Amino acid sequence: MAENSGKSADAFRTISEVSDRLKVPQHVLRFWETKFTQVKPLKRAGGRRYYRPEDIELLERLRDLLYAEGYTIRGVQKLLREKGVKDLLADANQTPAPAPAAVEPRSAPPAPQPALEADGQVALFPEAPATPVGLPDAARTALGEVLQELRAIRAAL
Repeated sequence: MAENSGKSADAFRTISEVSDRLKVPQHVLRFWETKFTQVKPLKRAGGRRYYRPEDIELLERLRDLLYAEGYTIRGVQKLLREKGVKDLLADANQTPAPAPAAVEPRSAPPAPQPALEADGQVALFPEAPATPVGLPDAARTALGEVLQELRAIRAAL
């Protein structure tokens, strides 16, 4: 964890140093403090934050879970409740990150083409498939009613 700043690996870091290291804006770090009670930097006079090495390790794991692994904030909160900080960090150390060359970029899906109504206007709610896959009948019926109501509202406009 030693950096070019001349500080030892055990030295506390300011929010700007942590922000630069994690490539995350400072306001995001402050937001994460409100969402994850496990992140507790020391606060000195004037509210200046100082992060311990273990705080930075946890923040790196949170960043990876949120940005690389696609977890939501609630999902990470649940993981922290179920596993705890130590197990969550241990999981990160056991799971090797994929090499950048091994990850293939995803191609963007084709842009949907707008459906046209009989009068030539773009349909805001094109016809849904006759039988949506994987929905229970009650949900399908409720969605159909909502769709009819939205169409009626649009027609009234």
